Amino acid sequence: MRVLLIGDIVGPSGCRAVAELLPGIVSDYTIDVTIANAENAAGGFGLTKTVAQELFACGVHVLTSGNHIWDKANIVKFIDRDSRLLRPANFPAETPGKGSVILDNGPAERIGVLNLAGRVFMDSLDCPFRAARREIDLLHEKTPVIVVDMHAEATAEKIAMGWFLDGSASAVLGTHTHVQTADEKILPQGTAYITDVGMTGSADSVIGIRKEQALKKFLTQMPVHFATAENDVQLQGVLVAIDPASGKSTHIERIKRTCAQQ
Repeated sequence: MRVLLIGDIVGPSGCRAVAELLPGIVSDYTIDVTIANAENAAGGFGLTKTVAQELFACGVHVLTSGNHIWDKANIVKFIDRDSRLLRPANFPAETPGKGSVILDNGPAERIGVLNLAGRVFMDSLDCPFRAARREIDLLHEKTPVIVVDMHAEATAEKIAMGWFLDGSASAVLGTHTHVQTADEKILPQGTAYITDVGMTGSADSVIGIRKEQALKKFLTQMPVHFATAENDVQLQGVLVAIDPASGKSTHIERIKRTCAQQ
């Protein structure tokens, strides 16, 4: 089974990258399942029902998220209705939505997707490690193939989650920092790992935001309206090949493609 996780989609340019580039990637790499982190897909902050449906129509099977998932109010009802849109599993139990899902194309093609959020330099949530163990035990009842989106700020917290789930998850793939790291590897017990899969949006930016606005914020420490950048648009992600019988990963590869200039 070949799984693609697309790094944080930022604004209209990121959505354009998915629409333009995903079909070619799916064809070239024979992708079976596509997952994308979409918590910043609607204007750079949050997600709406309309944008989520557009990404599903592009061929994304599951949307994961993180700390910005509630930035757009109309997502609250939609996340309860569509199980393909996840919020981190370590949000409180009363929070709308679910933290994991199983895609079922038959017993031999089931894949579990788990979304977690870190706590270091982020919101105070339930322990992601205990939530991971709880959720993975439940997912293992139906499939050995489990891909984890670890949405976290701290490198150490992501690396720790990789080691914690080595042999339990097929892949632990980091999101949130919008910078693709070069530490992809297969851990000793068969779990694919990378600290951050990257960003899908404008590379001519400060993590997706227009450079001049980000610089003004850093230089003045005054409130600044942020807008997403539109130039040098890339899709960044990671391909993982997984043995569907054992759930062990056999290959991990970074992907980076650039949109045609408009």
